[in-house]
Amino acid sequence: MATHLRIPVLDLGIIVAYIVVILAIGILSTRKSKVTGQVFFLAGRSLPWGVVGAALFASNISTIHLVGLTASGYNEGLVWGNFEWMAAFTLILLSLVFAPFYFRSRISTLPEFLEKRYSSGSRSLLAFMAIIAALFIHIGMSIYAGAEVFQQFFGIDVFTSVMIVSIVVSLYTVLGGLKAVVVTETVNTAFLLVGACIITAFALLALPAHGIHTIAQFQAAVKPDQLKMLQSHSSAGLNWWAVFLGYPVLGVWYWCTDQTIVQRVLGARTERDAQLGPLLAGFLKILPVFFLVLPGVIAYVLFRDQIGSASNQTLPVLINQLIPTGLKGLISAAVLAALMSAVSAALNSSGTLVAVDIVKRLRPETTDRAMVQIGRISSIVVMLLAILWSTQGGKFTSIFEAINVIAADLAPPITTVFLFGVFWRRGTKEASIATLISGFLMGAVSFVLDLPVFGTEKIITHGLGISFMMQAWWMFCICSILFVSVSLITPPPPPEKIEGLTWKNPLAVILSEKVQGISDPRVLAGLLLTTMAVLYYVFR
Repeated sequence: MATHLRIPVLDLGIIVAYIVVILAIGILSTRKSKVTGQVFFLAGRSLPWGVVGAALFASNISTIHLVGLTASGYNEGLVWGNFEWMAAFTLILLSLVFAPFYFRSRISTLPEFLEKRYSSGSRSLLAFMAIIAALFIHIGMSIYAGAEVFQQFFGIDVFTSVMIVSIVVSLYTVLGGLKAVVVTETVNTAFLLVGACIITAFALLALPAHGIHTIAQFQAAVKPDQLKMLQSHSSAGLNWWAVFLGYPVLGVWYWCTDQTIVQRVLGARTERDAQLGPLLAGFLKILPVFFLVLPGVIAYVLFRDQIGSASNQTLPVLINQLIPTGLKGLISAAVLAALMSAVSAALNSSGTLVAVDIVKRLRPETTDRAMVQIGRISSIVVMLLAILWSTQGGKFTSIFEAINVIAADLAPPITTVFLFGVFWRRGTKEASIATLISGFLMGAVSFVLDLPVFGTEKIITHGLGISFMMQAWWMFCICSILFVSVSLITPPPPPEKIEGLTWKNPLAVILSEKVQGISDPRVLAGLLLTTMAVLYYVFR
């Protein structure tokens, strides 16, 4: 139902100008390039590490993060920041463990890597699962979250917001491909960080007016443990052991094997760019804890009487109460930036998966021009399906938790076949197929039981007392046992089949080559690892 439009003229002008500029940048970014398959799907393999890193960060930070992390900070506190800081560790894995194989094998998609390592059957299964993830997680829920924000900010009805955003993103993504996506993502990253900084600054400046002048007073005003990253009794099921066991299962899938994210690495111009980009993204992932989660904690101190139990209104309340006209338009542009980055990334990867992993394999004679057209058409189809799915977003109490619950059900089998694929030469194609099929079915059952579809209780989370993070861990353990068992009873892969696709041993990741100075990815990875250890010690 439409509501009364209450957007100030200045803010509306800023938002419209931003939409026009991003659309122009996206389309013009490829005007001097012939849009071949390599350009459309992989940006002509021309991306420098700075663009790769910024695009990785921007494609991850969606409106779901802006709304969801702020709401989660309001509810439980900094503990939800583990989804940001733990990402640094899996980005190190992407840089050091996976990126060298991805770049050297010159693959266009992650399912293609599984075909090289295992079989065409594994490729087909992963392509199907990746499209499902893009549709349900990356696009559908992001569109809904963005629409809800604009309804709460300005009274624009959800349907209108969904259609405007969908059309703008589809235009530059479908016309320009990956290069248009990463160029606009780089711009969006700057807007996103500026907007988040402004919200945090105004929130901090508002504390003295509410009697908060010192850190001790602030600590006394928040909930117990709301400022701790590591908790032993988390109401959200994010106990420290659940974080350290469950998140890597989700993180390896998302950051190291998901086409929507890793496609930026596949478009890198050199192997060094492919490795340094993820490390830059790892350092950038430190910021959301302070610019997204912390403002939610501050909102609890400032506006808990106004927000009450409607935690998803935390970000809109902060903006409407603290940000003046003009700057409010800039913040709204930042929200739009996050939404467009996430949706465009998933849209482009979906088109790539359909064209490269499905159509090209069924019809090898398909021309390069036809591949681009198929990619464009399939992107539009996926967008239309995602728009339909986005209408179901209101059925979830927490959108951010919802996408992670879906990921926890989807990730374990994929993480298993990739990790064992690069570290265990004995892993077989039969084990890969058995694990992907069994793990997907197991995750689907888990999702249905915890939706909840039957009654109002989450059968696994509440009935059995197993949080979604621990569900991810235990399903990973089951998938690992299945993978190893099937591998040991089936013929080993021929040595020439896996040559250049697996590490000889885990230490080879670090010791395979001589360190090449301070800019060596292994040195920078060590610096990032040390930084994260210090941060966790300070905010433990």
